[in-house]
Amino acid sequence: MMSSKIRPEYDRTSELKAFDETKAGVKGLVDDGIKKVPWIFHHLPDQFEKKQSVSGGNQVSIPVIDLEGANNDPSTRQKIIEKVRDASKSWGFFQVVNHGIPVSVLEEMKDGARRFFEQELEIKKKFFTRDYTKKMAYNCNFDLYSSPAANWRDTLFSLVAPDPPIPEELPEVSRDIMMEYSKQVMHLGYLLFELLSEALGLQPNHLKDIDCAKGLVMLSHYYPACPQPQLTLGTTKHSDNDFLTVLLQDHIGGLQVLHENQWVDVPPTPGALVINIGDLLQLISNDAFTSVEHRVLANSVGPRVSVACFFNTNLLPDLRSYGPIKELVSEENPPKYRETTVREYVAYFNAKGLDGTSALMHFKL
Repeated sequence: MMSSKIRPEYDRTSELKAFDETKAGVKGLVDDGIKKVPWIFHHLPDQFEKKQSVSGGNQVSIPVIDLEGANNDPSTRQKIIEKVRDASKSWGFFQVVNHGIPVSVLEEMKDGARRFFEQELEIKKKFFTRDYTKKMAYNCNFDLYSSPAANWRDTLFSLVAPDPPIPEELPEVSRDIMMEYSKQVMHLGYLLFELLSEALGLQPNHLKDIDCAKGLVMLSHYYPACPQPQLTLGTTKHSDNDFLTVLLQDHIGGLQVLHENQWVDVPPTPGALVINIGDLLQLISNDAFTSVEHRVLANSVGPRVSVACFFNTNLLPDLRSYGPIKELVSEENPPKYRETTVREYVAYFNAKGLDGTSALMHFKL
């Protein structure tokens, strides 16, 4: 169980500020040899904490979809589309293999992320900011001051499309691979959005034509080993505030998906990428697809590294409105959500923080 006690005379704001001002993040605490998790990271018991956690094997596991032949064999593509449709509705998550990104690129991206966080603090500090209008931002917890409890991870944020930083703005230790990997993820994203469009019964370019694939943000996460993993989380239960997420995770694991009120492990699969539907795609699909809550457990083993790429346009000056796609609604299936802009949605999501509740409810009709 996670800690539910509140320390007497606990000045949370002062402690958050003191921690944030070190600019060293969770890694700084671990490097200093701490043996106890600071109070700012203590989480209350999760509402699903008592639900059984299950993993793969002969129990339920998230679908794995082989993309081999998606672009050159119509019958294979149709089978893939059916699998994507089923997974996007019932799970909101799936893994893809034979996705076209070489394993060497995946490995170098994980290594590049690790190099960034493990370089000298003075170099990392140059990227430290909480101003997300900038194209690069290194910090610990985007919602550090608004969430009920901090998460045991540090993050490097980078806007990579459609207006990427110039190479000189990227960290020297991971510059080349960040540029290469983001290009490859954009290419994979185009294919995924085609498959998702067809899975909705739309023309292949429909989701691309309404700019779902226009913006891409890369978040490199670093989860240091935790001395008391039962007291905190790597990432609180949440769903994603984007159209689609492409996640690269290392061998350590810890990602769990909430499926039918059970936490299901997403096992690290060599060469695979984890794909999940975001809130905005659930909204425009009028619940044909599901944006599912997930979390990352803290671990006594580490560091764990992951790289999440979010297809999202909230940082662009585009004020396009998004509501349920007209072709998907009818008298029998009326719109379930009001129209919103991506910027409005993300602003609401970020102000709310990762508090364990869904931002989608705020936009329901």
